[in-house]
Amino acid sequence: MGWKEFFGFGRKRREPDPGGSEEKPSASVTDLTLADLQVGYVLDYDMKTWEVTAQHHYDWGDGGTLSHEWQMKSHDDTLYLEKASDDEVEWCVCRPIPFSRLGARVRNHIQEHEDPPDEIEFEGTTYHLDEFGGGKFFRNGKGPGREFLVWDYEDDAGERFLSIEQWDEDDFEVFVGIFVEEYQFTNILPRIG
Repeated sequence: MGWKEFFGFGRKRREPDPGGSEEKPSASVTDLTLADLQVGYVLDYDMKTWEVTAQHHYDWGDGGTLSHEWQMKSHDDTLYLEKASDDEVEWCVCRPIPFSRLGARVRNHIQEHEDPPDEIEFEGTTYHLDEFGGGKFFRNGKGPGREFLVWDYEDDAGERFLSIEQWDEDDFEVFVGIFVEEYQFTNILPRIG
């Protein structure tokens, strides 16, 4: 098999058998989109090649709204790609940061008020509370789900965000990121072998 056949170029698609006995041909790698990502896939983003190392989802408990998340690693970095569908599909990428980087003011506010402040300053950007909610996290899409709370913040331009997740009484995770478009990701390839 030559490289063109391997990657689906020049291959004619067969029409399905009316009797249904033949298998439908699988999608060509040229047809892959971000929503098709699975563990082991690779793709290019921000001048790096990333491998999908995990696939999770969140159930927001409001009648079936799910967010999908893919953990991706490059040779020197880890980030998370998330697909959320509310009124329209929204994509974002984020990185975890230590909760302590938000400063003592945020931790003190949570201890005194049981919620983070409405406004957070981080690395020169002011983030405003956009929404608060709770849901269940399903690691690798399996299990009973782990309950958590999340406070989502956005900057004034609506381009950057910061999320604080609370997993237990004093167990917090923070993620900072940006909203992205699907066209920013290229060369999506499935795992070979």
